[in-house]
Amino acid sequence: MGMDFHSAANRLTYTRRSAGEDWARVMRGLVSPDNARVADVGCGGGVYCTAWLELGAAEVTGVDFSTVMLSAAREHCGRRPGLSFRQGEASATGLPDSSADIVFQRALIHHLDDLRACFREARRVLAPGGRLVVQDRTVDDVLQPGSAEHVRGYFFEKFPFLVDVERRRRPSGEEVEAAMRAAGFGDVHGVPLAELRREYAGADEVRDDVLARTGRSILHELSDDQLMDLADHLTDRLRSVEGIREVDYWTVWVASG
Repeated sequence: MGMDFHSAANRLTYTRRSAGEDWARVMRGLVSPDNARVADVGCGGGVYCTAWLELGAAEVTGVDFSTVMLSAAREHCGRRPGLSFRQGEASATGLPDSSADIVFQRALIHHLDDLRACFREARRVLAPGGRLVVQDRTVDDVLQPGSAEHVRGYFFEKFPFLVDVERRRRPSGEEVEAAMRAAGFGDVHGVPLAELRREYAGADEVRDDVLARTGRSILHELSDDQLMDLADHLTDRLRSVEGIREVDYWTVWVASG
């Protein structure tokens, strides 16, 4: 069924976490955030908008196509100097030409049909010498084995049909890099990122998080009954584990405008 980003029921889905130091360390190694103007396209609940400010950005503009998500972002982030939000599409942000030093797109491109249009818009928005940073998952990232550090892997163990869902929606690294170059970017390359998602005291906390479908759009492919079966499966797999530290695996592509 997929996730409805315009539904009030999903309003707070992407506000219930924070960016970790592992993420911040990789970003600092790829770009220079100090005093930068950042456009966070597909900003969801605004978690990474505030993270860029904490890295030293001077201005951050969060862009999302969903008024519901933007409402949650404004509530979650509150009023902060240099932070603003606006409604826009990945291929039509409404931002001025050359208005950003960094365009950041996290967990966005796997929802899009036209990567080139998205990247052309990013290039228009970037100032000369600006950098595009795209954080998303390839199929290889997604299909890491299930463990106490990769809870997501157990989703596919329980429901193998979700693998096909991921294969259909996840572009390969080669596709992403080709689309960036076709949009006029140079110096394109990707690096891996293991990002701490959340720490749990035990299996019951994981179960509650999954049943709330918090922050994982793949879970919206499951019916309520299937979701309950998955929660039971995770409880069985993680019952004896204490101090679960869940890590998500990503690829981060960076390119010069």
